[in-house]
Amino acid sequence: MAKIGRFKNEHTRREFLRVYAELESLWPLPATTSELETTFGTTHVRRSGSGAAVPVVLLHQVGGNGLSWHIVAERFAADRIIHAPDTIGTAGRSVQTAPVTGERDIAAWLREVLDGLGLDRVHLVGYSHGAWHAALGALHLPERLASVTLVEPGGVFTKPKASVLLKMLGFGLRGKSDKNMRAMMEWLAPGVTVSPREFELAKLALGFPMAIGWARLLKDPELRSITVPALVVYGGDTLVADPAAATRRIAEHMPHAEVEVYSGKGHGVLMQEPDEVGARIVRFIRQHDRVGADA
Repeated sequence: MAKIGRFKNEHTRREFLRVYAELESLWPLPATTSELETTFGTTHVRRSGSGAAVPVVLLHQVGGNGLSWHIVAERFAADRIIHAPDTIGTAGRSVQTAPVTGERDIAAWLREVLDGLGLDRVHLVGYSHGAWHAALGALHLPERLASVTLVEPGGVFTKPKASVLLKMLGFGLRGKSDKNMRAMMEWLAPGVTVSPREFELAKLALGFPMAIGWARLLKDPELRSITVPALVVYGGDTLVADPAAATRRIAEHMPHAEVEVYSGKGHGVLMQEPDEVGARIVRFIRQHDRVGADA
């Protein structure tokens, strides 16, 4: 039976929302929020920026939420409106009420979010788990996308090594102590530091079992079917993929896609180099604004 993502108890939900509210001060721009009704529940979306350029929709990582994009929000919103939803079925202000039973449901949720925002065409940017959701957008909603950017898309182009999966499992079995969580974060995203409040929110997010599935390896015909302009970003030392093998596979099946690999960076490449990576994404987006404008 399909599950619905929710906090394990009311205390965890209240504590999560309390810390979430405190972290809203990290958002560097004036913002408005909305609650969009979808088939799968209510989706909380944060909006900032102004300008006539094609809007950007940002899809966050596991354990994150729309606020996670605060580190690059100002750069992305320099000449356009950006929208940062809390993905349905994950810890955040969105409230899931119906199960997400597969990839087409994720695409349907995304379509309904775009409809609710009144957006005909957008640039879609996803990080980690959000990159998987963005890839599904490219597969199932190409007519709504001016471009798609996938930052650290684990499991989409290459599978993580078995040793990496086993180590992740080991961290999970050792529980939710601060020591174990910090060790896992340092292993997965070395060089990335988070504030005490951000760490607290990530820990509270563990009290929300997700109900939205995990990435899978896209098949060759699926990759060839993606016609949306695409940028794929990896840290050269990432643990969630093999950047060299992914680059070869993308070149073979998505010849018009662009790949950027940042040497010496890990899964947290966006947080390690927000200025450099953010600027690269903005350049790519601006190159494809005309596609959206002409459609």
